[in-house]
Amino acid sequence: MTPILHSVSYGGVWPGQAKLSLNHFVDKAAELHYPAVMLMAKRPHLSVLDYAHDACLHLRERIDGKGLKVGVIAGYNNFSADVEREIQIQHITELARMARDLGAGVVRIFTAFEVPSMSYTVLWQAVVEAIRECAKRAADFGVTIGVQNHHDLAAHHDSLFDLIHAINEPNCKAIFDAWAPALHGVDVVAAAKKMAPITCHTTVADYQLRPRFHYRPNVVNYEAQTPWTQAVPMGQGFINYLGFFSALRQGGYQGGVAYEMCSPLLGGGSLDNLDSYAREFLRFMTDTCEP
Repeated sequence: MTPILHSVSYGGVWPGQAKLSLNHFVDKAAELHYPAVMLMAKRPHLSVLDYAHDACLHLRERIDGKGLKVGVIAGYNNFSADVEREIQIQHITELARMARDLGAGVVRIFTAFEVPSMSYTVLWQAVVEAIRECAKRAADFGVTIGVQNHHDLAAHHDSLFDLIHAINEPNCKAIFDAWAPALHGVDVVAAAKKMAPITCHTTVADYQLRPRFHYRPNVVNYEAQTPWTQAVPMGQGFINYLGFFSALRQGGYQGGVAYEMCSPLLGGGSLDNLDSYAREFLRFMTDTCEP
C-alpha cells in the first residue's frame, strides 16, 4: 500500500490552512519523503485552465526529478449541478488527458448531491450514464475512473457497490474511503471486505467527534446537535484503520493510500502543523499497517 500525499492538504482550502503553489507542494512532498502524490485538479493546483499538454509535461519533469510519482488526479465534479452534464463529462475527459500526460493511472470523481428537482431514480440513472461515458472516454487515455464515496448519491458502500456494477465498465472502479462508513455507523471492516475487489484507491484522514448542543432556555436544557468532526493525526481518531487496511489487503487490494488534510486540523493550519500531520501519517503506515 503505497503512501500518497494529497495536494489538497496544502491547498489553502479551509480557513487558516497554509497554501503552497503546486510546484512548492511537489517540493514539500519530496522533502517529507513521500513516494507519490495525488493532485487536486483545481486552482491553486492542477487546473485544466492552466495545464495544457506542454505544461503537464513540464510538471511531470519536475515530479520525476524529485523521485515522485503521480498516483491520482482528483476531480471535483457534481453531476446534479448541470442538467445536461456535457460540460462535466468534457471536464473529466480533460482530467483523463492530464492524467495520461502526468503518468497517473486514476482520475478520482464524485457522484452527485441530491437536489429537490430530481427524484432519486432519475438522478441515479443520470449519474450512471454520465460516469459510463466518462469511463469510455478515459479508456482512450489508458486511465481508470475512480468513484469516491463522498457526495450524497452512493455514499453508502452498498449503494456504491451497486453503482459500479450498474456502470459496468472495466476501467470504472471505486475509490472507497473509511471515513464515510465510519460516520454512517457502519462496520468499516465488513464494508472493506465487500468493496476490496472493486476498489482502485483509498483516501484517508482520522477524526474525533466533538458533541454539540443548542441551549433551549424555555426548558433550561440543551438540545443535541450533529457532532463536529474534528480532524486529528492518524491513529488518534475513532476510525478503525488497522482493520480497514487489513480487510482491503485480504480482499486483494493493491492500490495506494492517500493522506488528505481537507478540513480544519486540531492544532491549526500552520505549515508546521500540516507537516507534522503528514509525517505522522507516514509513521502510522510504517509502524502500524505494514505486514
